[in-house]
Order: sequence, then structure tokens, then C-alpha cells
Amino acid sequence: MGVMRIGHVNLRVMDMDAALRHYRDVLGLLVQGSDDSGAFYLKGWDEWDKYSVMLSPSDRAGMNHVAYKVEYDSDLDLFKDRLAEHGVDALLEPASHLPFCGRSLRFSLPSGHEMYLYADKERVGKAVGDQNPDPWPDGLKGAGAHWLDHVALQCPFDPEKGVNTVADNCRLLREALGFYLSEQVLVGPDADIQAVAFLFRTSTPHDIAFLPAPTCGIHHASFFLDGWSDVLKAADVMAKNRVKIDVTPTRHGITRGETIYFFDPSGNRNETFAGLGYLAQPDMPPITWTEENLWRGIFYHTGEAHDSFTSVYT
Repeated sequence: MGVMRIGHVNLRVMDMDAALRHYRDVLGLLVQGSDDSGAFYLKGWDEWDKYSVMLSPSDRAGMNHVAYKVEYDSDLDLFKDRLAEHGVDALLEPASHLPFCGRSLRFSLPSGHEMYLYADKERVGKAVGDQNPDPWPDGLKGAGAHWLDHVALQCPFDPEKGVNTVADNCRLLREALGFYLSEQVLVGPDADIQAVAFLFRTSTPHDIAFLPAPTCGIHHASFFLDGWSDVLKAADVMAKNRVKIDVTPTRHGITRGETIYFFDPSGNRNETFAGLGYLAQPDMPPITWTEENLWRGIFYHTGEAHDSFTSVYT
């Protein structure tokens, strides 16, 4: 039984034509169709399920929900019970409640974010196929992102008022859903307040991250590239398309990832993330960063604060 990996993120966008140009032509995702609500479905060329990004038309930016894929349909019933043991009322939804998916389990994190678990989603295959495949497909656009890698969520955090949904989310995912803690940032006079948490279910440094904020939101959705040269090419693609870049190519100390941060036309922050960082395994001791080294952990090369990185989210 267990969560396997991130399944998809449902983002709100205010101009669908502009959003499609961005996710298709800049990130290089493949459009898989739309529905009667006006939502569009996209995937990376190296993904095999129907979609990993769902774009929903809206009058405001942000995230509707994030979904993770479990191994078996029966896991949904077991996770429903586990969540109930932790005081979380999860609702089993019928097939097709999540588009192109089987049954799903819907619940809210302590931070207020909506999360789904599901086992089955329509498969369309990789763009290179699964028999004698080439290493990459012809005709890729933009950065040519392989797959949706992770999301980072902004969580209400005010320790002076006893509010720390970063730690609450972390505890719930570890105890009820079997996630593992890879890295964290501890703050406070005694360095005992968990302000940032990175958790994983695969073998990469994080499949989800929780960051502190005044309110609930999404910090970024991240898309995987092979390596540093692909990150630089992605930056060129963004410059050619006049994409607003938040952080130019650099390296993280936390997760060791090679990265660019930038915004879609609605203001949702994206990331291209390259390199595996390190092998994350259940028996790996969590890595801890202290408050005085926070910015070195975020931007390893400069170690300097970047105000918009912590203050801007949707």
C-alpha cells in the first residue's frame, strides 16, 4: 500500500489562450484535450498518463487541488481510515469525479489545500512509445519538460499565535500517508520550529514541499529537465518569449537542484528543476538547515535574500 508519486496539479488561469501558449510553447508540455468546462489537460513527453497539468479558467490565479497516485484502488479505502484516525474527514468520490480517473479520495490538508488520491487514470503513453524507444521525441517545443516533478505549497504560519500548518501538514503526510521527510528548516531561539518541510515518496529529494506564509496558496509547480544545459536552454526560451523570470539559473543548497523560477501569464510561479540531487530513501536521516543558513539553502551560489521569492505566491 502506498502513494507512488505526484499525479497532477490543477491550476487556475485567467487567460486560457495565453496559458496554453506558455505551458505548450515555453515549457513544452503536450496538450491532450479539453472538456466542456473549458479546462485543458497537458502532460510532459515522458509521462504516460493522460495529464499531469489541468488548467481551469478562472478570474484569479492559484491552485484548485493537487493529486497523488496510489498503487491500488483498495488503498483509497485504507487511506480514508488512516486519515480519519488523524481527524481528517476524507470523501470517496466516484469514477470520473477527477477527469479521466477512477475513484478518488478527496480531503483538505491542515493548511487548507485540497488534495486527492487516486489509483487509476487513462493512459496515453510516452511520446517515444514503449517499444525500442528513442531517447527523446522529435518536434519538442520550448524547454521540453519531461514531467511534473513536485509542487511547493504556502501554508499559514504564525508560531506566536500557535499556528504552524507546515508542521501539521508534515506530520499528517508522514503518519497517515507514509511520506518521508528529506529536508527541513528549523527556526526560533531554540531551533525547534519547523518552518519548511520537504517530503518524498519516490527516490528524489521531494515530491511536495511546505513553506511558511500568512495564507494558504501555491508557491510553484515544478517541471523536470535533464541537466544544467537544459536549464540554460530553458532560460533562453523564456527570454525569447518574454516570460517574467523570478530567479535566473542557479543551484539550490536544499535538494541540490538546478533551477529557474518564472511566472505563467496569470502569475502562477513555475520552476524548471534539473538533476536528481541525491538518492532519497526511507532510511536516510533528514537534512536540517538552520535559520542563519536559510538563504544559502535556497540559493546556494549567493546565499542572498530574494524578497519576491518568499512574498509572492498565488
